[in-house]
Amino acid sequence: MLTGKLFIVPTPIGNLEDITFRAIKVLKEVSLILAEDTRTSNKLLQHYNIDTPMQSHHMHNEHKTVDGIVQRLKSGEQIALISDAGTPAISDPGFLLSRASIEQGIEIECLPGATAFVPALVNSGLPNDRFVFEGFLPIKKGRQTRLNDLSEETRTMVFYESPHKLLKTLSQFVTYFGPKRSISVSRELTKMYEETIRGTISEVLEHFENKPPKGEFVIVVAGKK
Repeated sequence: MLTGKLFIVPTPIGNLEDITFRAIKVLKEVSLILAEDTRTSNKLLQHYNIDTPMQSHHMHNEHKTVDGIVQRLKSGEQIALISDAGTPAISDPGFLLSRASIEQGIEIECLPGATAFVPALVNSGLPNDRFVFEGFLPIKKGRQTRLNDLSEETRTMVFYESPHKLLKTLSQFVTYFGPKRSISVSRELTKMYEETIRGTISEVLEHFENKPPKGEFVIVVAGKK
């Protein structure tokens, strides 16, 4: 029986030039592109003259659409999965479809490419030979338990955070990790207003208390010594 292939394709996290030649080729050749937000992805596709049909695939509908997509893959179609920015399934939709495809024996090819935490980690100046990626912390249930567990973590820790929760998160880091723990906060990576603020947690918290946070953030925290 003819079997298709699922391509997982990273897209730029800000600068449209941060896409590989191979990613463009794949997006032009597949029969369908699954996009987290078709309006956002359309800007990228138009920029590179990609006219492949798109279908919405996001956290609110992926439970309902996975089976249909898997059937299309089993019938022989080649389909690409992209998110709004970065590598799908890294704090974005994609895991459910990947798991279902593997269970059904469908080939998956994940292209290398942009993801926000790697440049933030390398740029932090903190040890990056061993690290733990935490993504977004739980909003309410389990948040304090998670922070309490991480207070004993000896590896460098990487978090994602939104602007309206940054001050709360940094304040909690002071409580659980201590005010003198080293930290690096990067925002708007690859974009015009990219910046990285380094120092102790209390110093970085004071910085953003005086300068209201804007943009998307990657936080890198030193592990416990």
